[in-house]
Amino acid sequence: MTTTGALPPAQLLRARTAVVIAFITAGLAFSSFIARTPALRDALGLSTAQLGLLLLCMSGGAVAGLPLSGPLVHRLGPGRAVLAGALSMTVGLALLAVGMATALVPVAALGLVASGLGTGVWDVAMNVEGADVERRLGRSLMPRLHAGFSLGTVAGAGIGASCAALGVPLQGQLVGIVVLLPIVVAPAVRRFLPVPEAAAGEARTGSGVLTAWREPRTLVVGLMVLAFAFTEGSANDWVAIAMVDGHGTSETLGAIAFGFFVAAMTAGRMAGGTALDRFGRVVVVRATAVIALAGLLLMLLGGSVPVALAGALLWGIGASLGFPVGMSAAADDPARAAARVSVVSSIGYTAFIAGPPLIGILGEHAGILRALFVVLGALVLGLLAAGASRPLER
Repeated sequence: MTTTGALPPAQLLRARTAVVIAFITAGLAFSSFIARTPALRDALGLSTAQLGLLLLCMSGGAVAGLPLSGPLVHRLGPGRAVLAGALSMTVGLALLAVGMATALVPVAALGLVASGLGTGVWDVAMNVEGADVERRLGRSLMPRLHAGFSLGTVAGAGIGASCAALGVPLQGQLVGIVVLLPIVVAPAVRRFLPVPEAAAGEARTGSGVLTAWREPRTLVVGLMVLAFAFTEGSANDWVAIAMVDGHGTSETLGAIAFGFFVAAMTAGRMAGGTALDRFGRVVVVRATAVIALAGLLLMLLGGSVPVALAGALLWGIGASLGFPVGMSAAADDPARAAARVSVVSSIGYTAFIAGPPLIGILGEHAGILRALFVVLGALVLGLLAAGASRPLER
């Protein structure tokens, strides 16, 4: 969805700030409890494989919401869609806190489904808005928006590590996030770009999602995003566990390793716009895949905690640009942006539905460090699909 006509520079800057806030808040809400997956596992008395299946609930909710997000953005506009996603995540995190407090796994699972559903809608809507603002400003913005998401994950990891060090229960931490989300998101979305009257007509005549599912380039871009989403998501879900179970560290150090990963992703995305402008999407995506491979091998084969932490840093840099580049590639044509971003996100998020149970089951039988070798296959897929990210000719 795009707006038409020129807008005052001040309004564009306000919209840019608002979409940055949306990205940062999404990252914080997600990572604040993901950084403490050992605490989630222990509170509910789960095994590693069972934790993987529980995390599948959030991924499944996200994947279920993504096909609906394109039409929803067309009907409501990106701002209202982001708000709807944030409210769904708020309810989900509240249910997760209740499930942990009562040791009821079904309640926690329902909370993760609602959180995932909100995450999927929120993700597509803010990417569509970010692409629109980027086009109107006339300069690269998407990598820095995703850097904003990473900044949010850094803040969330810091909150998680601090709460773990202070002995604050995870459910108490979740209550604070539940209070924060609507207070921050509701005012921000009011500053999104105005939705034109033509948007209602677009919703009635169809969003174009079915057509986008038949476009070869869109599908291959989706596979590239899937590869990097798997690379990123594997670290999000399992870096802390890999440090605690694989390297024998404390929960606090596991949260710190997760913080290293997301901090490196933030740095990669902050510098990513310059690299993309200079070398182009294809070269940069392939280079980051190689860097992620090096980091993964250090994490798994380094044999010591300092080397594993260095691996987390390289893993974060390597995983940093695949997702935002995929979103930019999907949104190259503003008239089809919402539909294509929805399709690419739907494909990409299958990594989050397959990754947690796959790695969890493998980790149960072979150990978490050996299980993470499956990420190598995702990186090969990313290398092969990177060519599809080449910008469309205007």
